[in-house]
Amino acid sequence: MSLPHQQRFPWNLDWNLLRTFMVIVEQRGISKAADFLGLKQPTVSAALKRLETATGRTLIIRKPNEFTITRSGHALYSECAKIFGSISQLPSLLNVDNAELRGHLSIATTSSVISEHFDDFLDRFSTAHPHVTYSFSVYESDEVETMISQNRASFGICLLSKAPQNLDRLVLYREFFGLFCGARHPLFLAKKIRPKDLEGEPFVAFQTEAEGGPLDVISRLRARAGLANTWRGVSSSLNEIRRMIMANVGIGALPLHVAKQDVIAGNIRQLPPYDDLPLVNIYLITNPARRQSDAEAIFLSNCEAELAEIPIEDRTYGAI
Repeated sequence: MSLPHQQRFPWNLDWNLLRTFMVIVEQRGISKAADFLGLKQPTVSAALKRLETATGRTLIIRKPNEFTITRSGHALYSECAKIFGSISQLPSLLNVDNAELRGHLSIATTSSVISEHFDDFLDRFSTAHPHVTYSFSVYESDEVETMISQNRASFGICLLSKAPQNLDRLVLYREFFGLFCGARHPLFLAKKIRPKDLEGEPFVAFQTEAEGGPLDVISRLRARAGLANTWRGVSSSLNEIRRMIMANVGIGALPLHVAKQDVIAGNIRQLPPYDDLPLVNIYLITNPARRQSDAEAIFLSNCEAELAEIPIEDRTYGAI
């Protein structure tokens, strides 16, 4: 008795096609995917056609100057990413024969996460478990959330605009933001800066400062200071915001504790207002559906326990 089509599907499908399809979507094209995979373009194109035949769906619309992922393609990509994440865990899950804790922790993080408490924890954990390895990859906050949702990293460190569905989160630390100008700005050497001196000044902004974004509070700080209505520079990277401030592209916001060393070095200067500054949470996020390795489970358990012993006020940086 033969199996129905849906039950035969996983037995008949070449699973390598799923990996190829995932790369095609992420590289946004057949030729780029071929370069990434080290294959010839016709080979990748044929793999996509075989997958579309196997699924009975058009997954990508390919025309001159057009690359569009269909709804079916988006649904399949989401599942491919989850499968890839699960397979990526196998080496850690299988590494259970040693008496000492072993494994690999992949951490997706937004840029310039600076927390002495987290660094202290990493120091203690890595000292206690010298055979655990780590990889840190930098993304935008929404990409970090996607990575964890798709089970493609052990942990995420990022800003959040709202509580993510199906993910666990805890506040790693909090940071106050202030406005800064660089040494090339006319206000840098001013003996006294009045609030009205900032009116209409050009500014640089984080991409996540859009309304409803995790840094929306900074846009309200700019409005309070009376800066220009439109940005002169924008970036998702704190380091590039810092660069534009120092290059006098515009006034910008930075976490006070991150900016401290540049202030001491004479590279930037904090500008008014100095009170009621925006406070932003930095979260550690995890996927409860992930089958954690021993290293991941112990890392998370120890991190949660240590943070629980430190009042959030002590994990709030830049308080005046």
